[in-house]
This record gives sequence, structure tokens and C-alpha cells, in this order.
Amino acid sequence: MKVLLINGSARKDGNTFVALTEVAEQLEKQGIDVEIVQIGTKPIRSCIGCGTCKMKGNNRCVFDDDICNLVIEKLKESDAIIVGSPVYYGQPSGGVLSLMQRVFFSSDYAQNKPAAAVVACRRAGATSAFQTLNMMFQMQNMPLVTSQYWNLVYGMEKGDAKLDVEGLQTMRTLADNMAWLLKKIHADNNPNYPQREDWQGMNFIR
Repeated sequence: MKVLLINGSARKDGNTFVALTEVAEQLEKQGIDVEIVQIGTKPIRSCIGCGTCKMKGNNRCVFDDDICNLVIEKLKESDAIIVGSPVYYGQPSGGVLSLMQRVFFSSDYAQNKPAAAVVACRRAGATSAFQTLNMMFQMQNMPLVTSQYWNLVYGMEKGDAKLDVEGLQTMRTLADNMAWLLKKIHADNNPNYPQREDWQGMNFIR
């Protein structure tokens, strides 16, 4: 089993990375493989709603000049995902939001896979950013993995989150809960996911 972790911070070794590393190390202790993907500092396109991914049905975004399709392929090979982000003005980073919107819209690989959000915050806005990330998972039939508290760490300068004793414990508990759920789901190699109705969309403008 493997968990894909997305570092939605442009800072490669910032506080978001501290939180994700704590999760990753605890997952490895539970026998779960991990991979942390860094979004980097290069531009990430936003979804333009062209629908080409759905028309072609190939689980790829039409734009192939950023990391979106790479993340889609890594998600395909993973059993769960954890998305981390710093908090900017009470919201996740724009880059990680744009990336995950395209990953989830362009592919079907997220369905049924356990997911969790992790946020790093200087002072306030952590819960609203956390909620925003979780809303994407809820639209993909992804079980949300919880912890002993909301998945938050606090710190301003690089490495400050290492001093957040409770935050780091929350990350380890999240990892233990993720490992437990994955082992339960894959215990008999037959997850037997729910059979769901075909989507019925409705617009309220007539």
C-alpha cells in the first residue's frame, strides 16, 4: 500500500513539509509506502472547464506543461492521498487548489481512496483552509481520515512547526489512522466499494 503526499507549498522545506514528513515517517513505521511530491515554484495552470479530459476519457488534462498529469499518474498508483498546504489569507495556496481541482476533474483515480488535508499556519485561518481542502475530497467519494484534532501545525519561519508538539502528535495520529483504514480496506484484497447511482446534475437557472 502506498500513500501519495502533496506538498502544496512553494517552500520545499517549510512548515508544510515538516508536517507531511511527520506523517510520512509514521506511515512508514506502519509498513505503508509513501511519496512526497513538491509542487515547486513553476506556474500551475487553472482548470478552464474545456471538458476535453472527459470527452477523451483518458484521465489526463489537456494541458501538459505543468505537474498535473504527473500527479494524476502517481495518484493512479497510490491507495490514498494527503494534501498539505500553507495558509494564505485564510485559504490554501492557489497552486495546490488549481492542481488538485484539475487532478480530480480530469481523472477517476481519486474515487474511494482515503484522503486527508494538512495545513500549516502562522496564526489564524487554518480551519477555513482545512475545510476548503476537505470539500474537494467529499466530491470524489473519498473517505476522510481524521486525527485527534484538526490536521494543523503552527509556525511562521521555516522549521517553526517542529516546536509544535501537539501539532506533530496530531500528524502521527493521522498517519496511524490512515494506516489502520488502508489495512482494513485491503485486508481481503476485495474492498467491495459501494455501487453508486449515475450522477444526476441539476442547474437552478431555467
